[in-house]
Amino acid sequence: MAKLGSLIFISKLVLLLNFAVTTLANDPNDFQAFYYIQQWLPSYCNQKGTPCCYPPTGKPKANFAIYGLWPYTSDGSSIQNCDGSSFDVGPLKPIEKMLQTEWPSFTCPQIGRKFWLHEWNKHGTCSKSVLDETSYFHTALNLKNKINIFQALAKAKIQPNNQFYSLESINTAITRATGFRPSIFCNHDAQGNSQIWQVIHCVDKSGVKLTNCSSTPKNQGGCSSTIKFPSYN
Repeated sequence: MAKLGSLIFISKLVLLLNFAVTTLANDPNDFQAFYYIQQWLPSYCNQKGTPCCYPPTGKPKANFAIYGLWPYTSDGSSIQNCDGSSFDVGPLKPIEKMLQTEWPSFTCPQIGRKFWLHEWNKHGTCSKSVLDETSYFHTALNLKNKINIFQALAKAKIQPNNQFYSLESINTAITRATGFRPSIFCNHDAQGNSQIWQVIHCVDKSGVKLTNCSSTPKNQGGCSSTIKFPSYN
């Protein structure tokens, strides 16, 4: 019985420790800055076994798309699933066409408004001390105008043509355009090739000024020294 009691105590202690770690990682009081993430949607769609759905408005033009605006803590963890107001599409209707163009998703079934709802509920609510829902989406759109990745790469003659480019040349092209070195994350196509997927910049708590990243999002994949830039078929 004593042994059983010890096991129960240890199990409860583990649960408490896990809860404590989760609570710390999701503490909005430790909000330091934002990760601003853009993605190349073809790199999502050409993974092996990945279903790809176009938004109700159809396939958008070739461009990097907003993936998210994530508040993060002092240790680099994104803050998630905070208490806050529920998603209301009403205030977004004046900018809905812009969101359809700049913040589309090909992830089934989170397309159109479903993806925006997901991002607000999971990440946006954790920034409500500085950004309400409308400001959150306006901020993401304004940052897209400041960080034109597609244009920066085109200027360096880096094209979405299924060719391979050095990771350093991609980093350099974006840094020259923005003044800040990004974090670039890759996934793999159906043939196993490393390819550009997400480009991440850091933004101050106001959501206005780009800053140097003190850390990068956790649990993200790395890139090879040369990576593929998939075409937008």
